Amino acid sequence: MKTTGNTILITGGGSGIGRGLAEAFHRLGNQVIIAGRKQRALDETTTASPGMKSVTLDVSDPKSIQSFATQVTKDYPSLNVLINNAGIMRPENLLEASNDLSTAEKTVTTNLLGPIRLTAALLPSLRKQPRATIMTVSSGLAFVPFAVTPTYCATKAAIHSYSQSLRYQLKSTKVDVIELIPPYVQTTLMGDQQADDPRAMPLDEFLDEAMSILKTEPDVKEICVKRVYPLRFATEQGQEKYENFFTQFNDTMHS
Repeated sequence: MKTTGNTILITGGGSGIGRGLAEAFHRLGNQVIIAGRKQRALDETTTASPGMKSVTLDVSDPKSIQSFATQVTKDYPSLNVLINNAGIMRPENLLEASNDLSTAEKTVTTNLLGPIRLTAALLPSLRKQPRATIMTVSSGLAFVPFAVTPTYCATKAAIHSYSQSLRYQLKSTKVDVIELIPPYVQTTLMGDQQADDPRAMPLDEFLDEAMSILKTEPDVKEICVKRVYPLRFATEQGQEKYENFFTQFNDTMHS
């Protein structure tokens, strides 16, 4: 992926990693369009970066995705980069005697079906471009789950798998597939406390390292900052070491 001269659509671009990526690509001179549900957050982001555009989108709504894709490709015919970043992360207590699966279902619809649907809707247009990129945002938790958020971790594991299959199927086309695998980052994904958690990687440091990888390794398939290595490569240490790491990781995160 080239880091300049693109027209880039970023879902969940009004906050956190999505906003950070939008601002980073905007500074490099790309035309950036951010999408999200919260108009106020979109407006705040575009106001801070004159020239950046925004469109409202609820990735959990299939009908919204179809109409959005039709409109955005009409308004931005040079669109050649899709960054599937929008997502939610909510705790679930599986010991509760409840048949309420609304959190799990909303998480799957937003984090997994949303990117799949949007990718399918935009892929015909992306394939017409001289060069295009689809970037999926998974998580280090796709490889070592945080047990408090089981469905979130499951969706990110699925996004990793989906990205691999998508990359393979598109290998003979001009569309690249890149997976961004963040560690625990200081954002408000799970509330304000995460943004101040000293255990989390500062957002600016994460963005600087991720963008540096993208600039220096144009053929990269997975963007992994060093802080995510222990999670990303945990399974390569063997089953026993992985199980010990999984337990220790969750015990530490619970403390």
